[in-house]
Amino acid sequence: MGVFDLMERYGHEQVVFCYDKATGLKAIIGIHDTSLGPALGGVRLWPYDTEEDALLDVLRLSRGMTYKNAAMGLDLGGGKAVIWGEPGAAKSEAALRAFGRFVHSLGGRYIAAEDVNTTVDDMALVAAETPHVAGRGEGSGDPSPVTAWGVFQGMRAAARWAFGSDDLQGRTVLVQGLGKVGLRLCEHLHGAGARLLVTDLNPQRVGEAVERFGAASVPPDEAVSAACDIFSPCALGGVVNDDTVERFQCRIIAGSANNQLQELHHADRLKERGILYAPDFIINGGGVINAADELRPGGYRQERALAQVERIYHLLLAVFRTAEEQGISTARAAEQLSEERIAALRNVRRIYTG
Repeated sequence: MGVFDLMERYGHEQVVFCYDKATGLKAIIGIHDTSLGPALGGVRLWPYDTEEDALLDVLRLSRGMTYKNAAMGLDLGGGKAVIWGEPGAAKSEAALRAFGRFVHSLGGRYIAAEDVNTTVDDMALVAAETPHVAGRGEGSGDPSPVTAWGVFQGMRAAARWAFGSDDLQGRTVLVQGLGKVGLRLCEHLHGAGARLLVTDLNPQRVGEAVERFGAASVPPDEAVSAACDIFSPCALGGVVNDDTVERFQCRIIAGSANNQLQELHHADRLKERGILYAPDFIINGGGVINAADELRPGGYRQERALAQVERIYHLLLAVFRTAEEQGISTARAAEQLSEERIAALRNVRRIYTG
């Protein structure tokens, strides 16, 4: 499928291919929808197998950011960037600053932030070439702790809907992926008295979780089939797919990963199986709320950001209620929520104010 066919399929406004011969930088910036404002989204660094894989990832991720930013009540559109390469080799100062110049060339239509395999320090290098960066060290900083806090609140809401109580004491939670968000989520779950199962491709991270939280480890290839109350995907996307959707032995799926559904119809199958899915772009919205607060007049205020993140609990309950009332999947109900806000404000912004 060609680039324009893919843009039409996912509804994108703009896709920017960036190549810098001097540094070897290869990056793609996807701007999905700017109806609500400039497109804010992270910069992911990943060793994709092909450029087609990189393009598809940035299209799916930037589309998800449109829905996420809308659902979180932000006046921001959806965008994302991917840098194609090995994390070590592709993160030179020169390459990141070259990427910053490409971001700057867009005139503020895209605002960069950290994502998988990029850091606050990396964003400082991007910011040396453009002001269109969020999540700086002197501002909101690393969004992972706030993302984890939002996921924890969303998980409590899902437990309330599925089990009648948001108390996670004694609940078995499997956390798949023990990066910055996954480990911080484990802290919250351990503090709440949950029984933790953990899995990660990195055995050192698994060992840390076992030692710190008394967790039990699960081999990565057995994780989706493990019996648990809540399965929490906190690694990469696509964990709910044709192969796995029949294998889950949980009552709830609630985690921080983006694009957990390989396709939207997989949410319909989860519904049929009686598995409550907490839509990813809502439950993991804490990070973007934190970064976006940096852009508000007067700069970043942590207490304001955290108060907004805690709304994720009630937002998910509203999504679950809509899904039940309309007989649709929670994923479709969440997309409907975002689309309604975008449509309403798109009409308001037809009024020219100079």
